[in-house]
Amino acid sequence: MRPISLATKPHYPILDGLRGVAAMLVVVFHIFEAHSTSHLDQIINHGYLAVDFFFLLSGFVIGYAYDDRWGSLTMGGFFKRRLVRLQPMVVMGMVIGAIAFYFQDSTIWPAIHTVPVWKMLLIMLIGFTLIPVPISMDIRGWQEMHPLDGPGWSLFFEYIANILYALFVRRFSRTALSILVILAGAALVHYTVTGNNGDVIGGWSIDALQLRIGFTRMMYPFFAGLLLSRTAKLTRISHAFLWCSLLLVIVLAMPRIGGEKHVWMNGLYESLVIILVFPLIVYLGASGEMTGKAGARVCKFFGDISYPIYITHYPLIYIYTGWVSDHKGVGFRHAFPYALATFVSAVVIAYVSLKRYDEPVRRWLQVRWLPRQLARKRPVGKKVME
Repeated sequence: MRPISLATKPHYPILDGLRGVAAMLVVVFHIFEAHSTSHLDQIINHGYLAVDFFFLLSGFVIGYAYDDRWGSLTMGGFFKRRLVRLQPMVVMGMVIGAIAFYFQDSTIWPAIHTVPVWKMLLIMLIGFTLIPVPISMDIRGWQEMHPLDGPGWSLFFEYIANILYALFVRRFSRTALSILVILAGAALVHYTVTGNNGDVIGGWSIDALQLRIGFTRMMYPFFAGLLLSRTAKLTRISHAFLWCSLLLVIVLAMPRIGGEKHVWMNGLYESLVIILVFPLIVYLGASGEMTGKAGARVCKFFGDISYPIYITHYPLIYIYTGWVSDHKGVGFRHAFPYALATFVSAVVIAYVSLKRYDEPVRRWLQVRWLPRQLARKRPVGKKVME
């Protein structure tokens, strides 16, 4: 049977909305993080697990969108589609990071004002490619592989996951893929339970430990999502967006478990969330039905800005974190107007970037890069899940 055109495949609006919920929680987590004294007392304590949720959701979507398309889709075509989808906002995130960089000079990053403009611009240009910079080229002091826009690290691993899928894993049988997922899950549990920190925080630096964390965080959820897309028998679930959103908020907002003395307990919690709860949320979201127009509009808005807000919000977080650092002892009550302004600004910047930059650029690239027959088949305004 001839594969259906990529342009005619429907999407899951509830999964779009859940991606937006997770992205919003990431922003809130990072705002609260500026006020924490350690990883033990953070608000939205497990907010960083949203990245692992993104990986799982991405694996599910990639499998759904592309698994049965390889009869007519070339390797080059796949990579072009992924670049068109992801790369424009990577560039925007780096540009915003460059614009905001010198406004982040503070007691927590006291050397920012000493960084020459040419070096900052060089880091920006490298960031456009998502090629990681070594620790020796760090211009901030946090040893990030993308010092202008920290979340770029997860896009780096996203691309690696896409490459592994296209080159090898797409050909895996269900049995082979299941074995890969089991081994990746075992590696995840081993790291979280036996590690010194009892969590999966990390992945953003080019050193042996951080690279291990990054690959550990990517391998299980991405390929578990792929396996889920191949094996799940979806059903019909009412109010799925509401229940899935509540479950997502609960597991991400859960306080630290086990304290400082029993870090393995928190590691076990995080591995179980990634291995069991996140696939359940994606399954329920994919099984849900969107009946009301209001819910559909909310899911569309959340889904539309989920990626833009994730990849553009962190330069604002740098500024907010620097401000908190410069005002020692400021409580969240007094900082609330600044925190609210940071959150609202992140949403506005994401939405403007989406409408004025990302969507027009992607349309332009689609016309010039992607097969014309697919572009002609795509109905106006029809969103494809990919």
